[in-house]
Amino acid sequence: MPRTTLLSRSVTVFTAVLLVGVVALTGCSKKNTGATADGTRKITVAFVPKLQGIPYFEAMNSGGKKAAAALGVNWIYKGATTADPGAQTDIVKSLIQQKVDVLVVAPNDPDSLAPVLQDAKNAGIHVMTADTDAPNSIREVFVNQATVDGIGMGLTDSMVKAMGGKGEYAIVSCGQTAANLNSWIAVQQKYGAQKYPGVKLDGIVYAGEDQAKAVTMAKQLMAAHPNLTGLVGECTSSAPGVAQAVREAGKTGKVFTVGLGTPQAMKPYLQDGSSSSAILWDVENLGYLTVWAAKQVADKKPFTTTNNVSGSLPAVQYFGDKKMLLLGDPLVITKDNADKYSY
Repeated sequence: MPRTTLLSRSVTVFTAVLLVGVVALTGCSKKNTGATADGTRKITVAFVPKLQGIPYFEAMNSGGKKAAAALGVNWIYKGATTADPGAQTDIVKSLIQQKVDVLVVAPNDPDSLAPVLQDAKNAGIHVMTADTDAPNSIREVFVNQATVDGIGMGLTDSMVKAMGGKGEYAIVSCGQTAANLNSWIAVQQKYGAQKYPGVKLDGIVYAGEDQAKAVTMAKQLMAAHPNLTGLVGECTSSAPGVAQAVREAGKTGKVFTVGLGTPQAMKPYLQDGSSSSAILWDVENLGYLTVWAAKQVADKKPFTTTNNVSGSLPAVQYFGDKKMLLLGDPLVITKDNADKYSY
């Protein structure tokens, strides 16, 4: 065979192999990054809740999915099955290795997580907090559900009203290092002492994110304090927990409960009177706002004093001095409006 023919065939084979390689690499690139309708690369936003699987954070995930679909964002929702700061840190580290564009965390222990968030920033990842802040970290913005005073005062007013303006109560909280819960409790203690001198706080206990443990602790508090007529569940697992304890102890109408509970979880207790009311906010909207804020950060678009996020969030306030977006005022959930919310 002539040498020129062999050379021609070799060039042809090499060119074909090269083209196959280029096509394969291009296919991998598209698979890994995705693209928006105009051909630009989709950003990836990862949210790490305190705990995965409870109705509250599942509702945030639902709102996040809706925003991701509307805004052309890849959405990752990944949390531990226990409210363990160490397990949460491991998940955050794994997302840093994945090189997501924006990392959003609701920290169980803000201070211990701060160095890991710094690692994320050092890796070129935008860092945010939502639901719970890590104020001593390098986070770029905190997506806050409601003001500390609004929640703390709302819980106190609802509790005292149910108790008839006087008596003794106790708080069943969740994570002992949860910054948002502790800030609300601080308001409850100060505001309650000033406005309601006839009401005494007997104690605060911590059940983690464990409803069964909250039930047990609430029963122990009622046994230890025979004059107790009020219980506050400080999070979405302890709110139904304290109501369940009152129901099982046969003290409905004698011991009154309020708490931070999701509407459908609280509905049976609101209906039978073992819970008087729940203080919350639109959790799905909180998830939507989180994704919107993450895209703004990734696109390097500044927040304005008032932000038109969506049809249901037309005027979200931004506080530059705190680097905080505020969802809005808390909601009071009763037996009459619980069915307005699907979570």
